[in-house]
Amino acid sequence: MNAIKQRLFTDWHLVRMMRLGIGIMMLVAGIHSKDWTMGLFSSFFLYQALTNTGCCGTQSCYTPKVVKKTDPIVSSGEEAIDFEEVKL
Repeated sequence: MNAIKQRLFTDWHLVRMMRLGIGIMMLVAGIHSKDWTMGLFSSFFLYQALTNTGCCGTQSCYTPKVVKKTDPIVSSGEEAIDFEEVKL
């Protein structure tokens, strides 16, 4: 249950909000015109927005966020020194 809450309430970006808006607009238009096919298309967009998935449901196109670790020496303004062992 915690994972579902986290997926619903985190990582909202522009494309996810656009999917939600398109889904809601299509749902309202489908109800207004009594067109059930429009409702099916709207459920597709709403599902994508709420679960944060794309067209490929397994998220095989997903790229993880890069988290940079800060080195205390580098963050203080000094350069980090890389040492290389030389064997003769």
